[in-house]
Amino acid sequence: MKIAVFAGSFDPVTLGHEEIIRRGTRLFDKIIVGVGINSAKQSLFSPTQRLEWVKTVLQDVPRVEVHTFDTLTVEFARAHGAGFLLRGIRNYADLEYETHISRVNQSMHPDLETVFLVCNPQTSHISSTFVREIYRYKGPLSGMVSPRIISELEGQY
Repeated sequence: MKIAVFAGSFDPVTLGHEEIIRRGTRLFDKIIVGVGINSAKQSLFSPTQRLEWVKTVLQDVPRVEVHTFDTLTVEFARAHGAGFLLRGIRNYADLEYETHISRVNQSMHPDLETVFLVCNPQTSHISSTFVREIYRYKGPLSGMVSPRIISELEGQY
């Protein structure tokens, strides 16, 4: 069975994240989405909220599990029997960063392969950082996050 981990902070989950996960289901038998809890990052939304949003957005996608984790991504992948890390690439900066991370992960877990999917042009401009900034200033989130959670986000203004 081909199992992939798609890990991130998902603060909040964006249409770009959703796109990569949905496309990844064509390549893997199961995708485990890991909502990371990173003590070095100041998240805007709680781990519980982020987990629930990811579950809501992916509720119709079969063979996807969603969990929180507070370990190294390679350890999370190993604990779930994953042989692959799934990553989305929006631009050249992402490619450079993700290539470096994949090499570090490979050095710790040689049997763990990283698979990159290039984002569609419709989502390549979206990042959680931009979404958080727009959210902070009560801007429109349409086209950046799922309509399934947009009313909840805008209801928190």
